[in-house]
Amino acid sequence: MKRTSSTILLAAGALLAGLVLPGATARADDAPARVDLRVLVVTDGGPATEAIAAELATAGTPYTEIDLTRTDRPVIDAAYLADTSGERHRARFQAVVLPDDNPFPAGSPEMAALAAYERTYGIPQVDAYSYARPEAGLRYPVHGGYSGGLDGAVAQVTDAGRAGPFGYLDGAVPFEDNAPAIGESYGYLSTPADGADFTPYVEAPIPGTTRKGSLIGEYRHDGRRELVVTFVYNRHQQQFRLLARGIVDWMTGGVHLGASRNYFAVHVDDVFAADDRWNTVLDCTPGDVDCADPGVEPDPIRMTSGDVDAAADWQHARGFTLDLAYNGAGSVDHREDHGGDDPLADRLLARKHEFRWINHTYTHAFLGCEQDVSVVPWRCATLPDGTVKWVGRTALSDEIALNRVWGRTGGLPLHDGELVTGEHSGLRVLPQQHTDNPHLGPALADNGVTWLASDNSRESGQRQVGPATTVPRHPMNVFYNAGRAAEQVDEYNWIYTSRAQGGSGICEDNPDTTTCLPAPLDTATGYADHIVPLEQRIALGHVLANDPRPHFIHQSNLAEERIAYPVLDGVLDTYEALHADDTPVVNLRMQDIGRELQHRAAWQAALRAGQVTAYRIGATVTVEGPAGLAAPATLPEGTLRAGAVPCCGASPAAAAPATRVPAGVRTPVPPGAAG
Repeated sequence: MKRTSSTILLAAGALLAGLVLPGATARADDAPARVDLRVLVVTDGGPATEAIAAELATAGTPYTEIDLTRTDRPVIDAAYLADTSGERHRARFQAVVLPDDNPFPAGSPEMAALAAYERTYGIPQVDAYSYARPEAGLRYPVHGGYSGGLDGAVAQVTDAGRAGPFGYLDGAVPFEDNAPAIGESYGYLSTPADGADFTPYVEAPIPGTTRKGSLIGEYRHDGRRELVVTFVYNRHQQQFRLLARGIVDWMTGGVHLGASRNYFAVHVDDVFAADDRWNTVLDCTPGDVDCADPGVEPDPIRMTSGDVDAAADWQHARGFTLDLAYNGAGSVDHREDHGGDDPLADRLLARKHEFRWINHTYTHAFLGCEQDVSVVPWRCATLPDGTVKWVGRTALSDEIALNRVWGRTGGLPLHDGELVTGEHSGLRVLPQQHTDNPHLGPALADNGVTWLASDNSRESGQRQVGPATTVPRHPMNVFYNAGRAAEQVDEYNWIYTSRAQGGSGICEDNPDTTTCLPAPLDTATGYADHIVPLEQRIALGHVLANDPRPHFIHQSNLAEERIAYPVLDGVLDTYEALHADDTPVVNLRMQDIGRELQHRAAWQAALRAGQVTAYRIGATVTVEGPAGLAAPATLPEGTLRAGAVPCCGASPAAAAPATRVPAGVRTPVPPGAAG
């Protein structure tokens, strides 16, 4: 039977009872021991232990790291691993992660202390990357196994793995092969050693045979349990990202602080407005400040009513909701120029309740400094005394308020606290504008804005701007000025090829942040063959990395050839093919993403300050911390609060490992979330 866990937010100090925990947690001569909810990570500096530590850190799971390469590290002995708390024995760590099955010299007292600790308290051990050998429960690879590259291999979760810690996966675990000329993965495939009590959880075919060899499996011996991993990985590789949650679930028995989910949200900017088009002759975008050619008129891209129907139908087919960031003046201007007609606006307003909506300012004006476009690139205009000339508070406030009023008049279901400014303007933008517009914070306060979008490629962390907290958004490399694949490829070539190849040389001038293409892409095939797979892989990487930050594209990408859909479909198709049906992506609106990031920051700060205490005694878990702190936790379905009140598993949403199930005061799934 598949093991199901749920993630919840606990009020600090809450007591949970009725947990069914695997493994022994008590000494034979004593009352049940206290086991602290903290993981010990022993690293040798290799990528595998670093990857597991990164997974714990991102999820908010407390851990202590010991670096074996440091001479000033603590000695691992019985006193370090366990002590007493009141009248009880205390195990200081609920799990141990080692670089391999035994990273110490032969006869090491530290390994002996770890083995004794694991036997005494039923503590599991993860061997982050181990050679297949009898000491790890496996035959040597030379005995019918395999040692070598795994690039492009497709492993499979076994029935035991799906019934256990990897039940959120559908089965296949593909290994990346992003650069055929470069080896990206290496490992050992082998079968259990004679007489070994070993259960494979993830297997792959052994080349040249009809047998399968273990890549991840559980080895039980001498009163101990080890999760033996026999391939190397880093924190970014897809195969690890798919398996990371299960590794943590195995080592903690599905009971730990912190939570890991798979988020995906997509904001579509400039709705109702038109976006200027890339010119393949001028290699710039007429209408932009840096593309002035009096002989060339802008050729705008704007959605049609048919594009609205396509977007709504796509949402229904995918069970996914887009967030439309709108500019009301786009429709007003269109009606003025077309005798009062605007089929796009009419259709969007008719289907308005099928989308989520975000205020994107009325005209999409630049809200930072006043721009001096007499030079390229533009610069901030200055006053006679040399100080920066800023867009004023009234102008800022009007852009926000007018757009909100326009949306309310049209019946858009708005959340007034959310705002995306045009180009994220008002916030600092380098190299021209080094600080925020000082009038931005007061204008946000004037309009009750509490969540302000920012560009994750410029600022990946949240910060306060007046009354608002930023919500960083991932830009997708599907350009705002492209409605057709050939235009996207032409501009892509301009940016990512050298001057000698006819490109801009931007990639040559910025080698630390940009890689040049080896040759220009074919404009007929380059989008489908290169750009779509790359953007899909990048976005899916964010989804699998427990990253709630939204992605953003533009309305132009849903118009004409609708070039955004191959990327979005690729992300969702791949995700759905790899995950079980009860593990959907979490599709939150902007304010809920902002709150999630805020909760994480507060939780990480409390962990760093040592303000959180969490432990289990038998089947009872206690979490203590500062008043008002929301503590994320992962617990088995059916967990009860003190007083036998169910805390999780009470609804289909609660049973999904990818869904946050709040504790009492929040709805199980925020409005608009998929699944």
